[in-house]
Amino acid sequence: MPRRPRVARVQGARGEERAIRAIVRSPLQLEGAREGVRDKARALGLSGWVLSADGGGLTLHAEGMPIAIDALIAFLAERVAHGGAGGVEIEEVPREGHEQFALRGVSAGGFVVKEHAANTHHFDMRLEVAGVMRSWALPKGPSLDPAVKRLAVEVPDHSIEQNEFEGPTGAGGVVLWDRGLYEQGGRVAWPEALSRGHAVFVLHGEKLRGGFALQRTRASGKPQWLLLKRRDEEARPASDVVAERPASVLSGRTLEQVLAAARRRDPALRGVAPERP
Repeated sequence: MPRRPRVARVQGARGEERAIRAIVRSPLQLEGAREGVRDKARALGLSGWVLSADGGGLTLHAEGMPIAIDALIAFLAERVAHGGAGGVEIEEVPREGHEQFALRGVSAGGFVVKEHAANTHHFDMRLEVAGVMRSWALPKGPSLDPAVKRLAVEVPDHSIEQNEFEGPTGAGGVVLWDRGLYEQGGRVAWPEALSRGHAVFVLHGEKLRGGFALQRTRASGKPQWLLLKRRDEEARPASDVVAERPASVLSGRTLEQVLAAARRRDPALRGVAPERP
């Protein structure tokens, strides 16, 4: 009979539910182990997350009823860990209050940040959600400083096909300031997290990296949010990434250079300038 993994117990479980943090060391005996753990946890009615660990193993957090936690631990030892119970480390931890069992470290799609000059100067952050780009206008642009809270005004969705556009527009111009992939995070599944007004995500851009959060502060009229940088290894306190890295990631041009070229071609644009707040 397989030996059960040793469980280190700590204080913090709430009510009848338990929560565990597990490390399954490489090599793994189950092909598609990360997805297999997710599917098993969901079938057992557990919530939490699973992440591919450095070196090829898995790290996971699971919370729920004790009988379901025991069943997941047995699954890890018998079906996932190549070394059986000896390849699994289990620690009891406090519950985190998740409402889903999700894959972490998996791209949810693309994101872009554009810099615009028209009637006003602003940045536009767009995240790919359910086939469209959910969008927020940032009057002062994003920040990598966790102490800075940036106003983000929700605006209508954009199409994915517009992501790569850069150049003059009828009222000014736009540059592709940053782009990359992102991960959806947090305890609540997307897009429900956005509907509730608090969404956590991780950006893997050329300028913006690490964890961020959007927190809605006003739902009526034009919904207003705050964009916050989370405190992680990508945070840069007291920095100003907008001023430090103004050039487009697509062309290497600044917004001022795009507008200058457009004014040379169209005298009607000579009065347009990227007025900064």
